[in-house]
Amino acid sequence: MPELPEVEALKDFLTENLVGHEIVRVLPVAISVLKTYDPPVTSVEGHEVTAVRRCGKFLDLATAEGPHLVTHLARAGWLQWKDRLPSGMPRPGKGPLALRVALETGAGFDLTEAGTQKRLAVYVVQDPQQVPGVARLGPDPLADDFDETRFAALLKDERRQIKGALRDQSLIAGVGNAYSDEILHVAKMSPFKLAAALTPQETARLYEALRTTLTEAVERSRGLAAGRLKAEKKSGLRVHGRTGEPCPVCGDTIREVSFSDSSLQYCPTCQTGGKPLADRRMSRLLK
Repeated sequence: MPELPEVEALKDFLTENLVGHEIVRVLPVAISVLKTYDPPVTSVEGHEVTAVRRCGKFLDLATAEGPHLVTHLARAGWLQWKDRLPSGMPRPGKGPLALRVALETGAGFDLTEAGTQKRLAVYVVQDPQQVPGVARLGPDPLADDFDETRFAALLKDERRQIKGALRDQSLIAGVGNAYSDEILHVAKMSPFKLAAALTPQETARLYEALRTTLTEAVERSRGLAAGRLKAEKKSGLRVHGRTGEPCPVCGDTIREVSFSDSSLQYCPTCQTGGKPLADRRMSRLLK
């Protein structure tokens, strides 16, 4: 799933390639991708793109005197840029293509989604705050005003495990499954520690890990073409998706806890005092 660093890089890439150009055609190939119908998706046609913004994991394309095209790539969605779009109409139901946006130059991008769980979402709205997912977003963890005091205030009443708190978009915008694993590894913290139980020292350590992990990931992705971002994300991860591999810090074997629809990875030596976590939905540290 694209998270804050990848969406930030996509924002920069699209700013360079979209802003100042006119959208001449929007072709929804999978109707399920459209989450709004008024105004219609075609209402962005004939308008110049004036800005591209990131709201958490959402991409917002603003048009001159027109609506916003807001996209959430969900778990299996991606944006594929093409300097020259194929001619002709794409065929619905054939392949992963969900929506195509064409510019007056002949360039444009495709929104694609792999798999059968169709969660890729496109909204056409007059204001991004009309998108429910955008309206409920918490603060951006890389914003200038997101300091340690604000972070501590968010966590002090959270009676949840810290892994779940970090992933809650209404608490902190942009962090998903992969980077929450990475942040907790850098912070040397169990994913099942209660957020409200953090000491001031632990909160400071977690805040530093949050900011540095995301900042470094953004820097690694900066300037890359859209097609290279997935590979860059994977290569930069130290524990997430690396079950069975040695921890790059201590050499212990990276372990996994599986849930019904996701999994997390961690290093026992770095994060849980050497104790493995129980691999069940209501996991707790083994005594």
